[in-house]
Amino acid sequence: MSDTSLWTVVTIVGMALMTILTRCFFFISSQPWTLPAWAQRGLHYAPIAALASVILPEIVMSQGHLVTTWKDARLFAAASGAAWFYWHRGVLGTIVAGMAVYLPLRVGLGW
Repeated sequence: MSDTSLWTVVTIVGMALMTILTRCFFFISSQPWTLPAWAQRGLHYAPIAALASVILPEIVMSQGHLVTTWKDARLFAAASGAAWFYWHRGVLGTIVAGMAVYLPLRVGLGW
């Protein structure tokens, strides 16, 4: 086994052990665990923060730079999806509305 593949195996095993330890950490103790009030409040904002950190750069950036033209199908698709969700509160409808705007602009007009 080469030196590189040995380090690869050691890294994979180490990551697996760390994953097992962190996922089982709460089961190791016999005492019940409770989060402090500030942590519980913070968890209410975690989904929207994660969504914004993943989705927003995909909408407003291209190749690592901000979009400089309004002729970008992602901008209009995101706006239509947001509008649908604002009025109807349905996730599936949000996806359909966004794709109904995105596909014609992207495929049809080449934006």
